Amino acid sequence: MTLPIDVPLQLPQPRTPDPHEAPAIRWGIIAPGGIAHTFAEAVTVGTASRVVAVGSRSSERARDFADEFAIQTAYGSYEELVADDDVDAVYVASPHSEHRDHALLAIEAGKPVLVEKAFARNAAEARQVMLAAEARGLLVMEAMWSCFLPHYDVVRHVVESRLIGDIVAVFADHGQCLYPDGPARLAQPELAGGALLDLGVYPVAFADLVLGAPERLTATGTLTDLGVDATTTITVTGAGGAHGVLSCTMAAVTPGTAVIAGTEARLELSGAFYGAGSGIRLVNRANEVIDEHDGGLPEDLRGFSYEAAEFARCLRAGETESPIMPHATTLRVMETMDEVRRQIGVTYPGE
Repeated sequence: MTLPIDVPLQLPQPRTPDPHEAPAIRWGIIAPGGIAHTFAEAVTVGTASRVVAVGSRSSERARDFADEFAIQTAYGSYEELVADDDVDAVYVASPHSEHRDHALLAIEAGKPVLVEKAFARNAAEARQVMLAAEARGLLVMEAMWSCFLPHYDVVRHVVESRLIGDIVAVFADHGQCLYPDGPARLAQPELAGGALLDLGVYPVAFADLVLGAPERLTATGTLTDLGVDATTTITVTGAGGAHGVLSCTMAAVTPGTAVIAGTEARLELSGAFYGAGSGIRLVNRANEVIDEHDGGLPEDLRGFSYEAAEFARCLRAGETESPIMPHATTLRVMETMDEVRRQIGVTYPGE
């Protein structure tokens, strides 16, 4: 593809709705850990919705979380939470190893469910959840928060419009120093630990957004003594022949940037590419920056506000999946990570 010489390259504006304008729903949260804190704050600050209940295996932890966010009800079990008639939807924030069972618990109670990424340990578990939700006519969505952010909509628009020409290559990395001195769950195979499901899911999902399902995939990994991946590097080839080079590590901090290189120009996402503060630069073939977007959010919004708002909109519209993060996308990403784990030799107990 060659653009006419008189057509200037310019980044499109994001089409993302203001999260404050989404319908108000009442959330219940399963597992009040670190990511649940991020979600609760984003709902409280950046949407019209409320968190009305929290459930934990520890009544004390549930009560502490409820006090922090002025939540009316704290439960010492997940079963009590999903049975609460005041809860419109459940957010599953437990470790990856528990996502399937906790999502199914909510679905069996008739509750729509937002499941933290990675959606499950593997694609088979993801299908179980989706089939159960389909049988009940319930909304289920993966909380891949990046995909709902305004700058990801710009990426989506650029790819769909072929603004940068034919895609040639995609590069994305995500590395944080979380091992061996970080959260204990990341070191534990029984909790589906390792870099891939926690960090690598971002580069994998980004490549899927740009290239779709990989036609070929090669992965290498360095495993810990307990058999989870500390560092993983993945190369993929898309249907159109474009290549992707993706990496993740929980043993070091990396730039966290992403690049989409096309025949006419390239798109650069500053670190962290997956986060609410990521900016976008459009760079032409002469290596000149010709347009850029600041990735900052207003003070009354958080990154997770966008996924919570999308879920609320879909729920009130009677939809059973999000058009932004449909089930097919979640399953493709899970299948890709299944193949990565097969190649690097990572398995989880009970799979």
